[in-house]
Amino acid sequence: MHSKNTVCLWFDGDALEAAQFYAATFADSEVGRILRAPADYPSGKEGDVLTVEFTVLGIPCLGLNGGPVFKHSEAFSFQVTTEDQAETDRLWNAIVGQGGQESACGWCKDRWGISWQITPRALTDAIHDPDPAAAKRAFLRMMDMGKIDIAAIEAARRGS
Repeated sequence: MHSKNTVCLWFDGDALEAAQFYAATFADSEVGRILRAPADYPSGKEGDVLTVEFTVLGIPCLGLNGGPVFKHSEAFSFQVTTEDQAETDRLWNAIVGQGGQESACGWCKDRWGISWQITPRALTDAIHDPDPAAAKRAFLRMMDMGKIDIAAIEAARRGS
């Protein structure tokens, strides 16, 4: 990984597990270099994973095993655009089904507390509809959802 700008995500000892999950779940994602401690240190032992370089959907990231001090919040999230309901379902179910939790309006958290917005392109298109009434109907329908249901969004957009 040779990017000047890298997202650093703090984990409590399981950065490698998270990176492997992301690489297996998302296209254009992979695990890169793993830095292991060359000696014992106050909170760990020689050979423990200190950092993991990985990409998520082409975005360079660094997983730092910094301990339990800092927690993830919704103030940072990955927004993933999906092309259809099958892709939306697959990603949502992978995140939520592996110890994550559902939230509202297409948001969910993985088991490490990282927030994800699983956002079908159809939702974005509907909310940007040039007809303000259609956009409002789609927006209001989204407000009642956890995982986004594209058919329901399109029906709301049409007014049916």
